[in-house]
Amino acid sequence: MPHSLPSSPKSTPKDGRNGITKFTNCRIVKGDKLVNEDLWVNSVTGKIIRSQAAFYDDFILPDEVINLGGRILSPGLIECQLNGAFGFNFSTLLEPAVYAKKVKDLNKQLVKTGVTSYVPTITSQRSELYKRALPHLGPSGYMQVAEDGAESLGAHCEGPFLSPTKNGVHNVDVLREAETVEDLVECYGASNLDAESPFRPMPIKMITAAPERGNMTKLIPELTSRGIIYSIGHSEATYEEASAAVGAGATMITHLFNAMRPLHHRNPGIFGVLGLAENQPRPYFGIIADGEHLHPTTIKIAFNAHPDGFILVTDSMHLVGLPDGAYQWTNGESASHIVKKGNKLILEGTDRIAGSSITLIECVSNFLNWSGAGIPQALKAVTSTPAAMLGLQGVKGCLDDGADADLVVLSEKRDANGVELVVDEVWKFGTKVFVR
Repeated sequence: MPHSLPSSPKSTPKDGRNGITKFTNCRIVKGDKLVNEDLWVNSVTGKIIRSQAAFYDDFILPDEVINLGGRILSPGLIECQLNGAFGFNFSTLLEPAVYAKKVKDLNKQLVKTGVTSYVPTITSQRSELYKRALPHLGPSGYMQVAEDGAESLGAHCEGPFLSPTKNGVHNVDVLREAETVEDLVECYGASNLDAESPFRPMPIKMITAAPERGNMTKLIPELTSRGIIYSIGHSEATYEEASAAVGAGATMITHLFNAMRPLHHRNPGIFGVLGLAENQPRPYFGIIADGEHLHPTTIKIAFNAHPDGFILVTDSMHLVGLPDGAYQWTNGESASHIVKKGNKLILEGTDRIAGSSITLIECVSNFLNWSGAGIPQALKAVTSTPAAMLGLQGVKGCLDDGADADLVVLSEKRDANGVELVVDEVWKFGTKVFVR
């Protein structure tokens, strides 16, 4: 069963147009600075182009010159943990055609929030749901159809190989242990763990699992050899167990501090692997800056511990964009309800946080106001750092020549409470797809 297809082939400009747009009078992110510089994009190739080569070497004039009036021009935002939005949850068992349409509709809504690429996340579920849903969630941007909205970079399976004592709101009845690769294949489906062809990329991009459960740590090299990112999460792992997982190839931590053994002065747990170690790299890590999951000071501590690994995520559920109320959610073997009050989500009948309903640009603004970091540093946490974690340096999350022309135009609202970044425009593959 193929995943959702782009709606139309990439169009070519007519009437002698070349598809090139020049942005001027804008501040673009370069390293840790905002630099006044022009940027050229090509909607035919979907790429950022080197303006000097285009103008001086090839004598090309752009179809359109856009004066941004000093606003920020950022790479498109990358969301690494999205459970759903706008009424649709990826962990839902539906007929294939219905599921595909729901994904397509979500993509067109999500791009309006500034997210141009994302990693759709399925929580701990029965095997049937993984096998039916994952084929729809594989990488979807290879045909570069801007009108399709946000593109999937591959699915994230957050479970079911998690610790039952750090399950969060995941249903413990569907949690498993893996002893062999065959256990993973039986759970997710063989076709979701292998690329069928270069034209049908492998659906799964990342798996969150507790390394101390079963034989999971020894299975990490098998996953990474297939191009799957192993993320430590929902885990009772000690510092030593987490270090062993990193040594085996784990490169990510799922929502740091949440659903894991807490930091202790005699055993720092999973957080400890962010410390400098001579014999292994430090992993990347996700942080939910919604004001509910973590105290602002905790976020500052994590950022200062390893700023180059810091990735802002929302962990948002399908309640994004919906009014307050109680909403059904497929939770393993049963249907649960999540109660939404503002941005706070609680599993009905408990006091457990059930994801969030915040947008990624809101997380960026929160981090700016809580951390004292600059705008370039905050944007790095949703652009170049997640791109590096996903192995997409130079393609996503940057404004380098040859990178995908996924862009967000941002304005700043400043008042006594701090700064808020606002999404004014979104461009996908060099084509404007949203204006506020």
